[in-house]
Amino acid sequence: MDTGTHIVMGVALGGLATIDPVVQNDPALFQAVLIGTIVGSHAPDFDTIFKLKNNATYIRHHRGASHSIPAIILWGFLVSGIIFMFVPEVNYLHLWLWTFLAVIIHVFVDLFNAYGTQAFRPFTSRWIAHGFINTFDPYIFMLNVGGIGAWVLGADPRYTWLAIYTVIVLYYIKRYMDKREIVKKIKDFIPETVQIATSPTIKQNYWRVAITTEEMFYVATVENGHIEIVDEFSKVPLPESPIIEKALTDKNVDSFLNFSPVYRWEINEYDDYTEVRFIDLRYRSKEYYPFVAVVQIDSTMEIISSYTGWIFSEHKLQNKLLIEDNPV
Repeated sequence: MDTGTHIVMGVALGGLATIDPVVQNDPALFQAVLIGTIVGSHAPDFDTIFKLKNNATYIRHHRGASHSIPAIILWGFLVSGIIFMFVPEVNYLHLWLWTFLAVIIHVFVDLFNAYGTQAFRPFTSRWIAHGFINTFDPYIFMLNVGGIGAWVLGADPRYTWLAIYTVIVLYYIKRYMDKREIVKKIKDFIPETVQIATSPTIKQNYWRVAITTEEMFYVATVENGHIEIVDEFSKVPLPESPIIEKALTDKNVDSFLNFSPVYRWEINEYDDYTEVRFIDLRYRSKEYYPFVAVVQIDSTMEIISSYTGWIFSEHKLQNKLLIEDNPV
């Protein structure tokens, strides 16, 4: 989920914590728990600091180790431990439990969007991305904001948040059923389908999908149950060539391939260099595929420029390639 949603969910969990009699009867503990749930709800995304280094490092690590099982445990102890240093008189067990729950919920809800997480590390490094909740879902966000508003106006936080989270759970079930119906329609439409990557949008009835068969990639939209193929590409394996071998040594390309399960590639030759481009097919937007990795290699087989990340125009991409430092 996005940062704003994680934060309002942290506030909501702090309100829900008042169902715990120990928290409800100790104002100092309640304040500590509220801080713990807010910080804990955002803590796994502190890996955003990797952006300060470069996009390749950020893409490789975001929602990776910071969302893993060991990290979930560590975040719970770290956040609650720091808070406890300032208020050592409160009950640490209850502070830790609610903070730890906030971290768990953060990672749990991230499993359901198209980006996903590596939440089951160290047992598997596979990305888990169920793809039926948008990274920013206005319904989930507004339900949480509405609950905060009701709480501020004097509503009992216990009943308020129990009611709201019952609605949110039902909403998740509905979106799961929506996705299941879309997957069924696609498999009926293209029987040879072997993989479907779904990307819900802010619009409830509009989805982007990337469909893989043994021989083709299809990029489609699904609106009100109607499937429209908007692009199709032959599924061509990477050739064995010196250019491709060199491109695969680039850190930007390596980060892209570590993250993207559905992509196509292309090689473009220019006077001074050869460009290898990898294009993620899951995120088509306004006839453009914004998530890419590009590497430019000169005639001496040296990488002269490369980039990976989200770019929404060719002009901006070329500017990035001009200013990016060689990451190798």
